[in-house]
Amino acid sequence: MRAPQSLARQNTLALAIAFVLIELLTLTLFAFWVLLPLARRSADDLAGLMVLSAQTWAELPPQTRPAFEEELLKSHALALRADRPGMGRDEWHPPYFYVLEDALNRRTGLQQHLRSETLDSGTWYWANVATGGGLLAVGLSGARVASQPFLAFFIALLVGLVLAFGVALWLARRLTRPLAQLEAASALIGQGGRPTLLPETGPREMAALSRRFNAMAQQVRELLSARTTLLAGVSHDLRTPLARMRLALELLKDKPGPQLIERMERDIDQMNRLIGNVLDLARGLAHEQPVRTDLADFLHQVAADFSTPTGPVTVRCPPCQWDIAPTALQRAIGNLLQNAQRYAAGSPVELVAVLAGQHCRIGVLDRGPGIAPDQLAAVFEPFHRLDASRSPATGGSGLGLTIVKELARANGWQVTLQARPGGGLQAWIELSNAAAEKLLLKI
Repeated sequence: MRAPQSLARQNTLALAIAFVLIELLTLTLFAFWVLLPLARRSADDLAGLMVLSAQTWAELPPQTRPAFEEELLKSHALALRADRPGMGRDEWHPPYFYVLEDALNRRTGLQQHLRSETLDSGTWYWANVATGGGLLAVGLSGARVASQPFLAFFIALLVGLVLAFGVALWLARRLTRPLAQLEAASALIGQGGRPTLLPETGPREMAALSRRFNAMAQQVRELLSARTTLLAGVSHDLRTPLARMRLALELLKDKPGPQLIERMERDIDQMNRLIGNVLDLARGLAHEQPVRTDLADFLHQVAADFSTPTGPVTVRCPPCQWDIAPTALQRAIGNLLQNAQRYAAGSPVELVAVLAGQHCRIGVLDRGPGIAPDQLAAVFEPFHRLDASRSPATGGSGLGLTIVKELARANGWQVTLQARPGGGLQAWIELSNAAAEKLLLKI
């Protein structure tokens, strides 16, 4: 089976053939619409001059004819002679002389072919012109018409062909070089490597393709890093409850009791929650279809689900209808409320909504210790905890904010954490109807 040609070779051949065809078409149109009309006009004027010269010579006195012939030869490269050359019909003339033949035939009414004669002064072309005394031979020096259209056409075609191949090769390489870089980078990603980002330069389409690839490569890096972190975090966080369960089993052998069984149940629940969160992240959190919902009623219901006697949740939201993904949004707000109640225990947590045109910001505000500015972005990473002890009782599993970030990414939201004036933390989820519609179009 014949191997397919490279893209560079295909583009080079295609562009070169296109350039040559365009050049041929241009030369043909130029020849028929510019050169040929000019040649006909010039040949008609020259034929008229030849006929007029012969008729004038026939009417001049014999003593003045030599001076007229000399002036005619010097000024117009024409010659007159009474004896006509006896050469046979020439098989080929330069193209201009065929046009001149037609003009002479129209002028003289004679159907004749120009006859060539090679003299010391060069090649001459002769035609018969009728005068009062008979026929007179009028000669035209070939040096007068020194044009070489075929040579010019051949040189133009050759130069155009070289330029066409050169430009086509340059264009093909310019187009295929970024594709070769993309192929190498893609192969490196397939092997598990981390390629360098592609330059986002060149034509608009290639720059957009490089930008998309760089974004994909960055996402692959993040996924690989998250996978490694998930595996390491799960293996670490499962060891503690497993160790407690092993200890409880040993104690159950000697002294069974409901407290040990209850502790094992709590450990199993903790492990189940951790594994469930990890599976959610591993499978990816899908987009949920937005539903028109009364936002105030929705937030009051969420607040009621998470309010406790020691950690009440208050709501501030104007009555409005909004397109939201209820299950995903409830889960995201719930994770934020749990974090706020964990770190701001004993103080009320506020759940607020701020509307501005096509945008709606839902915030969870607390009066806890807050987060250091250099940790605001890091807390969204899997298993990143501010509590150095990594105790589930005080720091959770380290996946709550990661799940919020993934839910936001899947549904087109924006999640930000900010220090709250007066102390505490404010977590904002920004919803946009325009972003939701754009996301639906991509699905």
